[in-house]
Amino acid sequence: MDSAHFEIEPDHLFSKSKIWQLNRDFYQKKGPSAFSEELVPHNLTSSSYVGRTYAELIFGFLKDLSSKGKVVDKVYILELGAGHGRLAFHILVHLERLILRTNIHLPPYCYILSDIAEDNLSFFQSHPQFKTYFKRGVLDLTYFDAIEGKDLYLRHSKKHIKPQELNQPIIAIANYFFDSIPSELFLVRNDEISTCSISLSMKSNPEQMDSEALIKNLEIKYKNAIVPIPEYTNPIINQILSEYKKQIKETYLFFPVMSMLCIDNVKNLSKNGLFLLSLDKGYHLIHDLENKPLPDVVTHGSFSIWVNYHALGSFCEQQGGKSIFPSYSTFNLELGALMFLENSHSYTETLGAYETFVNDFGADDFNTIKQLSFANVSRLTTQELLAHFRLSAYDSTYFILMLPRLKQVSGSITFNERTRILETIHKIWAMYFYIGEIFDLPYALGGLFYDLGYYDEALTYFKHSVSLHGHKADTYYNTALSHYQLRQDKLFYEILVEGKNAFPEYTLFQDLANLDLS
Repeated sequence: MDSAHFEIEPDHLFSKSKIWQLNRDFYQKKGPSAFSEELVPHNLTSSSYVGRTYAELIFGFLKDLSSKGKVVDKVYILELGAGHGRLAFHILVHLERLILRTNIHLPPYCYILSDIAEDNLSFFQSHPQFKTYFKRGVLDLTYFDAIEGKDLYLRHSKKHIKPQELNQPIIAIANYFFDSIPSELFLVRNDEISTCSISLSMKSNPEQMDSEALIKNLEIKYKNAIVPIPEYTNPIINQILSEYKKQIKETYLFFPVMSMLCIDNVKNLSKNGLFLLSLDKGYHLIHDLENKPLPDVVTHGSFSIWVNYHALGSFCEQQGGKSIFPSYSTFNLELGALMFLENSHSYTETLGAYETFVNDFGADDFNTIKQLSFANVSRLTTQELLAHFRLSAYDSTYFILMLPRLKQVSGSITFNERTRILETIHKIWAMYFYIGEIFDLPYALGGLFYDLGYYDEALTYFKHSVSLHGHKADTYYNTALSHYQLRQDKLFYEILVEGKNAFPEYTLFQDLANLDLS
């Protein structure tokens, strides 16, 4: 090896490489900051729009269970690798709204946040926006290892769910998940399958680097070897791999053995099967697996790969289940539903929800619309912006990106547009889940309310800002101005004095002191 390189690991099978442990170490060390510091992108797969899509599919499934008379036992919804918790919040809010609109007697449910990072679990448990859900018994949390986990211990209710214990089918959500757990890598060529190994090195000394820096600076070298293909204990997995020799002429192929074992472990928690939902970058059609080059490992603090949904779909169908994937070509995201259930075709509400909220227009389509709006943001009118916010299911991250344009156009609006902006901001806030990010959304919303002349609302959001981000000189200043506009002289002076004492070097307070209250 070149003397300028430091060897991290010699040749190992891709699935056994140290790179997977580095990925695990990254998430365990960073905890929620992996997302609040925007090291790992997450809005694409955890937006309010995506949460509503999941909620519609879960709602359809609950209605199907109701039609089958299964309304007594609780349905558990297990999110694998919940990470920041924002997706769970979106799903819970949208699901409750759907349930409130129906008079159908549905089975009770409990959403389980799972992760391998203890800091994430502590974050969930102490988060004020989850408090009411925990109290009502519709939310719980557990440590769950995707590779080794075979049972669940729910920390809030202190319930231990053992294999084959649940009477209802379990619902699992693998959102942006299968792309980050170990996978085999094979080369299919000339009716042969070769295993692929990788070696890891870097140009800098790794001794003082954490897992994030190591992943960022890794150099990966691939090596193919025609060796005996592993014999897996599950014959279905062996069959799927063997069939690729006939189905594909030449390609590098990710083979998600660990994902299949994880699915089996989750499915085994229930006597009555599994309904798995998964959104990620990946492929489910065999022709999309052809001619794949050496894989591009995408690094973003951690790293991820594309998901072989074709193999996961085969794994479901060869067990008598039903796999559902988009009927139309997707460009960025695939949302698949794997129904490891008896008489899967009888779940008509679920199938109908998939047609409406994935096939007719889904998360991948909305992502395309978002790119269109970003490219044309300088031309969007107030009404066009409001329509986009509605289409996004009032997603806060999307709103933040479009906020500068909304401020530009809000200077000349009609009375009805002003009222609609008021309504929209309240809905944006209702869908906002705080994960510790730097951007102070409530302060920005308070400022927008002030500019629109909604001074009482501005005060409310400045209080939200203090609650999440602490006191700032600007918050004192704008709070005092709001009281001034409302002719609340006593409160104006109190806030002004408090602000000057807290931030004596903030010169703008003198401008407030010079205001004519008469």
